[in-house]
Amino acid sequence: MTRKKLPDMQSGLYIDGQWTTGSLESKAVNNPATGEELIQVAQADTADTEKAIAAAKAAFPVWSGMELKERVKILHKIANLMEENTDRLALIMTLEQGKPLAEAKGEIKTNVENMHWNAEEARRIYGETIPAPNNHKFEVKKQPVGVVGAITPWNFPSNMIIRKISPAISAGCTIILKPASSTPLSAIALFELFEQAGLPAGVANLVIGPSSDIGKALTDSNDVRKLTFTGSTKVGQQLYEQCGATLKKISLELGGHAPFIVFADAPIEETVKTLVAMKFRNNGQACTSPNRIFVEKSIKKEFTAALNQAVSQVKVGNGLDEVTVGPLINEEARETIDAQLADAKNKGADIPVGGGRLTEGEYEKGFFYQPTVVDGVTKEMDIFYEETFGPVVPLVEFEEEDDVIQMANDSNFGLASYVFTTDLRRAEKVSRALEYGLVGVNNTQVSQSETPFGGVKHSGLGRENGHYGIEEFLEVKFVHTTYFVD
Repeated sequence: MTRKKLPDMQSGLYIDGQWTTGSLESKAVNNPATGEELIQVAQADTADTEKAIAAAKAAFPVWSGMELKERVKILHKIANLMEENTDRLALIMTLEQGKPLAEAKGEIKTNVENMHWNAEEARRIYGETIPAPNNHKFEVKKQPVGVVGAITPWNFPSNMIIRKISPAISAGCTIILKPASSTPLSAIALFELFEQAGLPAGVANLVIGPSSDIGKALTDSNDVRKLTFTGSTKVGQQLYEQCGATLKKISLELGGHAPFIVFADAPIEETVKTLVAMKFRNNGQACTSPNRIFVEKSIKKEFTAALNQAVSQVKVGNGLDEVTVGPLINEEARETIDAQLADAKNKGADIPVGGGRLTEGEYEKGFFYQPTVVDGVTKEMDIFYEETFGPVVPLVEFEEEDDVIQMANDSNFGLASYVFTTDLRRAEKVSRALEYGLVGVNNTQVSQSETPFGGVKHSGLGRENGHYGIEEFLEVKFVHTTYFVD
């Protein structure tokens, strides 16, 4: 079978408006579905990162001082270019990350919406005037924080970049981006469009390379006044600690372990359909993915039967083909799932669907895994507390409303949660009681450009999207003016 190849594209760093080779040896980017090398990409060290910081610092007064309508015009142009290049951007993403092409195109569509929305939000950064005594004026102004460092993950290698760069540059900040080492091509492809749109040199800089070196350079720099990170809780905790010395603002979007609560009055067919669509989005490799499925006892048997049938029909394969899900990102991801399933099975769980790797034929060279259902999950099993980044649906039975709230909240994570019920009283009570930053009631749509996204507890700090997202890149300044009176 002949499949599409990687388009011609840059392979370097982008610093101060120039494509450049890094100081370290280039590194291969591989296709997780086939194992083949796609391209060699430049690698930055600490010195390269410091050059990017210097470029962003020099560009900040120019960009933040630009006429607002001109800045907004460039942002809209970037959005339009992303829309025009949807097919190219999606192909690059599928080749380096593995997700189905249709899903990759959806991610680019979200990028376009996010960039347009934040471009307009730049016009709505309002200050205020506070009543003051005679001959005085109290003003509150909101101004860009300055140079921003951004570190993004591999699971949404394009959208996570835009969700950080879009509000930052809309606010008037300049930025240094460090994308995930396994998926840098989506970042490069976006920066090609930034250049094409006429984004001034130094406003957005791209450094690719070792996380420890680049991250340390960003956190240690007094010129970087804000750090935004999406990734694991463990790394987020390290970055939070490292930022303490320079007292920079920080926002962290970290791990999740989302409960998905199904009460007996929920429509089973519709709920199963929604669950499967959300669970197998990006092959379960999402921090908002449903990871603990709590089903009320009276409908448990019927619900499980419908779920097993639906999961058994999920098609796995190369993202360039007509499939539901592609490969996992790497071998470590498969090993983690293997360990969780072995522990659950040893402690009494049943695995009616899936439960193993796909390794033969077209799956031989990729990181594929069977869509899996785990029934009879209890608190004694690792999977109850550990985030599962993969195509695994763990089922937990419950009887009482208060008990399921307690079980759902029995986690260090607090990002996304979902409740399915036709009882409005129950929906209000449970959504209020859940210790999560995001709650979907009878839906899983918890991320939109205009609404705040973020978690509590070990799921992070701060918010992305909505006007809350752009506020993360602003400082509040109070100005008190006294008028001299003759």
